[in-house]
Amino acid sequence: MDLKEKSTEKLQAELKAMKIINGALIIVLSLLFLLCAYNLLFNEDKKGVFGALIVVPISLSAILPMNFGNIKKINNEIESRK
Repeated sequence: MDLKEKSTEKLQAELKAMKIINGALIIVLSLLFLLCAYNLLFNEDKKGVFGALIVVPISLSAILPMNFGNIKKINNEIESRK
């Protein structure tokens, strides 16, 4: 569904949800990255699970620019309706 076809209330609800989801995603990915980095630096077993797990927050962080772009599009659509 195109943004122009959605009501302003629905766009505002979608914007609020996306901001909450982005915030939670940033927090979780940051914590996972820091936990993995800490365990890689201070754990004696360098070939453990955390070596492979550090790839997850790095690869999933590619979602954030797309979400911020969508937030910007929704904001522009809401502003154009005022």
